Amino acid sequence: MTMLEVTNTLTRAKEPVRPRTPGRVDMYTCGPTVYRNAHIGNLRTFLLADLVRRALEVGGIEVRQVQNITDVGHMTNEEFDRGEDRMLVSARLEDKSPAEIAEHYTGAFLEDAAAFNLQRAAAYPRASDYVPQMQELVAKLLERGHAYEVDGTVYFAVQSFPGYGRLSRNTLDRLRAGHRQAEVDPRKRHHADFALWKAAGPGRIVKWPSPWGDGYPGWHIECSAMALTELGEHIDIHTGGEDNVFPHHEDEIAQSEAVVGHQVVTTWVHGAHLLTEGRRMAKSAGNFYALADLVARGHSPLAARLLFLQARYGNQFNFTWDTLAGAERALDRLRSRMASWAKEPRAGQGPGCAGYEERFWAAVNDNLDTPKALAVLAELEGDESLPPSARFASLAAFDRVLGLDLAAQVGQTLPAGAEELIAGRERARAARDFAAADRLRDQLAGMGVEVTDTRAGPSWRLRS
Repeated sequence: MTMLEVTNTLTRAKEPVRPRTPGRVDMYTCGPTVYRNAHIGNLRTFLLADLVRRALEVGGIEVRQVQNITDVGHMTNEEFDRGEDRMLVSARLEDKSPAEIAEHYTGAFLEDAAAFNLQRAAAYPRASDYVPQMQELVAKLLERGHAYEVDGTVYFAVQSFPGYGRLSRNTLDRLRAGHRQAEVDPRKRHHADFALWKAAGPGRIVKWPSPWGDGYPGWHIECSAMALTELGEHIDIHTGGEDNVFPHHEDEIAQSEAVVGHQVVTTWVHGAHLLTEGRRMAKSAGNFYALADLVARGHSPLAARLLFLQARYGNQFNFTWDTLAGAERALDRLRSRMASWAKEPRAGQGPGCAGYEERFWAAVNDNLDTPKALAVLAELEGDESLPPSARFASLAAFDRVLGLDLAAQVGQTLPAGAEELIAGRERARAARDFAAADRLRDQLAGMGVEVTDTRAGPSWRLRS
């Protein structure tokens, strides 16, 4: 099997993943800020990391994935401590302490990740546990002339780092003053300098003592500290959303490399935004859906996973309820067919369909071309010239990277009498007695059986 190729944001080129240590990849994934439930746009970004990991593991590579939990909070205005901290806003609105908010939404994120079939990371470092390491990095940057302190706030001096802008192409001569806020912080030496450590304003609850006075870390230094501590000075892959490229990952590169003196991350991979009604899905815009919203409307979390696989990770994708319903029907059909094929005596024992498998894995390894991979799967599903046992084996292999739990119905049995009702409904449909077919469908639904019509015949699933 060929090595996975991905688009490296740093070089803007499609490149094979080349582990620094043969047979092992270290991967850092930017995780959630736990002041509210993750929305499905966040989950699409996390799916990218999961697909990278699964594709590498299928190819025999051991992957150590670390995904951070940001529980210190973000300022609504990153530059001054006079904006409101999102963690503190949530704490006030929900009448909980910041620690309680972080604990609750960390648990909710991990539950969503499991429901979305994201493989568990090797570690989920929480930013609040790494403040000493953050302060150590800040002290080193000060010592080496890459930072300066003003009134208890420490800034990174971007002009001290010649490579600033490599990732985002936002070089210093292109960045204009006030590009991220209405006014420029007058304490900065250069308008693009960013805060490593922020002095705590009056009445701030979450703060730590430091050599520069009570304060709290800047957002970017958090990931540098956690990544360097958990994975060391050489990281093979770093993933995140396209909104992380600038300023977050650009600033992370600057401060990490200024400390260690060499390139830390080999390959940067970023996923495009999920849209709804043509606009980027975001908590700040209020146009987002949590996984619980999908479940409340009767949809499976893995139907959303299948829906997201229908677009390349680097392309924006517009979410609609109609397309989700279509993905739900497709997932039900695939599971029903797998359950049918599993009844064959050699299912799961014999070989799969070599030609289809070769094409499927070529698509996966070609920059995670999941739409093409799903097209190959659909061809295989409909190829009635192939033995069911072989199709079962191939789809089971494909599911190692798709993560759709396609064998979910294998071994399930219909309630007593349901099989006769399904057969009777097919007879009614063949006779074009659609009123009778609908009545039988309703009877089946009352028994917890949902029937979907496909070109190959009816498929069913048990509703919980």
